[in-house]
Amino acid sequence: MEFRIADTFTDSLTKLTGEEQKAAKTTAFDLQLNPVNPGMQLHKVDRAKDPHFWSARVNKDIRLIVHKTEASFLLCYVNHHDKAYDWAMRRKLETHPKTGAAQLVEIRETVQEVIIPKYVEVERHVELPPLFASIPEEELLSYGVPIEWLPAVRQVNQKTYLELIDHLPGEASEALFQIATGARPQITKPVPAGTNPFDHPDALRRFRVMSDVEELGRAMDFPWDKWTIFLHPAQRQLVERDFGGPARVAGSAGTGKTIVALHRAAHLARHNRQSRVLLTTFSDPLAKSLDTKLRRLLHHEPRLGENIEVHSLNAIGRKLYKARIGAPKMASTKVIRELLTDAAKQVEGHNFSLRFLSSEWEEVVDAWQLKSWEEYRDVKRLGRKTRLPEPMRALLWKIFDRVRSQLNERGLITYAGLFSQLAVELTESKKPPFDFAVVDEAQDVSIPQLRFLAALGATQPNGLFFAGDLGQRIFQQPFSWKALGVDVRGRSRTLNINYRTSHQIRQQADRLLGPEVSDVDGNTEQRNNTISVFNGPAPVIQVLNSQKEETKTVGGWLSERIKDGVRPNEIGVFVRSEAELDRAKAAIEAARLKFKILDENVETASDFVSVSAMHLAKGLEFRAVVVMACDDEIIPLQERIESVADEADLEEVYNTERHLLYVACTRARDSLLVTSAAPASEFLDDLRMER
Repeated sequence: MEFRIADTFTDSLTKLTGEEQKAAKTTAFDLQLNPVNPGMQLHKVDRAKDPHFWSARVNKDIRLIVHKTEASFLLCYVNHHDKAYDWAMRRKLETHPKTGAAQLVEIRETVQEVIIPKYVEVERHVELPPLFASIPEEELLSYGVPIEWLPAVRQVNQKTYLELIDHLPGEASEALFQIATGARPQITKPVPAGTNPFDHPDALRRFRVMSDVEELGRAMDFPWDKWTIFLHPAQRQLVERDFGGPARVAGSAGTGKTIVALHRAAHLARHNRQSRVLLTTFSDPLAKSLDTKLRRLLHHEPRLGENIEVHSLNAIGRKLYKARIGAPKMASTKVIRELLTDAAKQVEGHNFSLRFLSSEWEEVVDAWQLKSWEEYRDVKRLGRKTRLPEPMRALLWKIFDRVRSQLNERGLITYAGLFSQLAVELTESKKPPFDFAVVDEAQDVSIPQLRFLAALGATQPNGLFFAGDLGQRIFQQPFSWKALGVDVRGRSRTLNINYRTSHQIRQQADRLLGPEVSDVDGNTEQRNNTISVFNGPAPVIQVLNSQKEETKTVGGWLSERIKDGVRPNEIGVFVRSEAELDRAKAAIEAARLKFKILDENVETASDFVSVSAMHLAKGLEFRAVVVMACDDEIIPLQERIESVADEADLEEVYNTERHLLYVACTRARDSLLVTSAAPASEFLDDLRMER
């Protein structure tokens, strides 16, 4: 007898409280060890359309639903008694007549009509055309649409299809998503007659064979991470495609860019067994997260992981520099600031602030590794909008040239210098350290880092693969990739199905950004055709009269989420900067919950609410999120606004501040609360505004 677990089981497991989950997992382990143990209290589900549904008693109120035959034992669902039985009576496990894939199908007769929930607003007196009326019946069946659901599929429109797809098997709903966003899904080849329906590719993504207790434990411990194992067909196309040069996959938060990057690295290693693959991103914490997910993805192929190295860009830069050139003596940010301060004092006739000098040094002089007055005079200053006449540039160069001289005298090197030297060395080398590089969170790659990556593989087929979202750029000024030899034009694709964030949260967060975002080279990402795979309650945006009132409101909201079954470690609270952390702590304490302030390692803890500044939110996700202290002068940060040297630079400040708020809001899966103490940030007006 094969023991399997369905994705519907892991999905339902996450909605239970922590103690309920522990009890359910124990019962699942016991069932795997001995499915026919009479002590498990298995009972047939009376009145179920499928006679093979049974219930297993977890505790007084929790029931686990299994589908049991002589050949198969399938964990299907877990919930409180009445909800569990209701789920079983509304489902059947069957083989699709067209595809041959095993499916858990909701019985059509139990759903009299598609009811639009109250949080989906429908415009009155507007006749919307059916979305799928023109799709031939045979084609819809080829996508896995159950026969009994064909009439409903043909009638659904733009406002009602989100509710409909909740009733369809996963492969069918995914295909309809693609069609709704203007794509045409690939049709999976049907399996031959007599083949095990669980062996169909669509079924393999929904039902997993559990060979032992350890594997079952992993499946239940990381239910949210099951997408690291399975790919949507649109994602798989990008993973497996051959590209003649650098390629980039884009998409808004939650569309699975990181998953594509992980699978791309594994694919390159699997099909190039003698090659070395670099999987990298811009920070150490995100690299650590990538490594954890990669090991989980490759747990059946551990030797494959030996060909993949996972590092942050700065870490791999230091490692390669040490091996090829010598141990680098890095100049710290503190040292650079001290050198800039001293040099500025020695040059008369200016009033440049340290903040301006630091940014000009980092983003122009050091980034482009300018060595002479002529180079600085003529540089186009991409990403810097402040206008600098030649006499002003001349004064600035006197300061920067002194800093360069001091660094050389001390034998110090910046990361920009390190990557620039590496780029030269790699260009001249006949044996590169890696054959392929896959880069996650590519929108925050710096100029010198991209120069290094270009030297590593820009001229090689499949040499460079980038995953990122321009709407989440918070650390880097915009610059031309093409100017550095990385041209992704014609090899850039956008993912438009959001798996992490509800339709309501995604739609509202997108109001912080325009309908499209573009890079310096003219590559454009459309955002208005992105679709989420599930509904949820609308985000709550509240402007309170005082910080005291905000504390009470947030505390009450957190308490309600706990009552709804959300565990403390499934809650994140974000503020603009460390200066507002006390406000977050006060609100969490008002809810009588424990919290953990996240550091650069961004490690969450069981039974603790996670609290952090917005810039650490990258890569995190929670069932419920609070974004607090969105006050006027806090976001956008007044200190940044006052520091700009020219009004033209305000646009970039406002863009990155918007991106920060967007990143924080899109960490939420199901529930989002955004608060401020009056007067509120102008961004909250944008969040509320209909496009």
